[in-house]
Amino acid sequence: MASAALVAAVRAEPRPKWEAGAGATGLTLPDYRGSDETREYAFPLPYFVYRGPTMRFDRDGLRGVLHESDRVEFDLSVAGALPVKSDRNRARAGMPDLDPVLEIGPKLNLTLWRDRPNERRLDVRFALRGVVATDLTHAKDAGAVFYPHLYFDSRPTFLGGKWDFSAQLGALYGSERYHQYYYGVAPQFATPQRSAYEAPGGYSGVTSATSLTRRFGKLWVGGFARYDALDGAVFEPSPLFRKRQYFAAGVAVAWVFAESKEQVEVDD
Repeated sequence: MASAALVAAVRAEPRPKWEAGAGATGLTLPDYRGSDETREYAFPLPYFVYRGPTMRFDRDGLRGVLHESDRVEFDLSVAGALPVKSDRNRARAGMPDLDPVLEIGPKLNLTLWRDRPNERRLDVRFALRGVVATDLTHAKDAGAVFYPHLYFDSRPTFLGGKWDFSAQLGALYGSERYHQYYYGVAPQFATPQRSAYEAPGGYSGVTSATSLTRRFGKLWVGGFARYDALDGAVFEPSPLFRKRQYFAAGVAVAWVFAESKEQVEVDD
């Protein structure tokens, strides 16, 4: 989820238990992975960080920490996607709109290497999320995704050790229902230019992302970039699949106007 990539980092040093603020974010996103049409968005950005013992909200998004040790963490993974109006997308013209999507499920994090003095770590993470498409008036089961990936986190010395940097790289796998939601074409929506298609489950491409954030007193700034390579994805034959590369980016700024007096130490 783009907004989750634009949330402050958590470090093993005293921090307020919660912080609150407000700002704005600008995003450039394709309509969906495999779409050849891109939109620009601008939204108000509520800024909120919570560092509880079992529930946290930080730059990884909303997390329920079910188990945590020096090397193993088991928590909840949350992601999502924006809606798509089919009358604005040439490939989907005449088809039902795509509702906003919420993905949620368990995630296992295994730390492969950690350099505490220099605040660097490398994890391998396994996220399994159920997918629900909903506009808040109705909800639809949209399958599931599995995302095994490497995750690197640091404060680069060449940036003065003041910026929080993260990068991830992995492969995405989607269920048949998930791929059908985005790439399937029911017979009643087939046209001479768009054949009917039933999407299978399986490999959904390589995905990578980076983020960079920093606090300047009460001012927080952040940015992210994501690149996916969809070569070899099982839905390549879909007439809705138009582009093998997916690129998304965003920047955000927020003013932190309130924080708790209670301090906690949380090591992510």
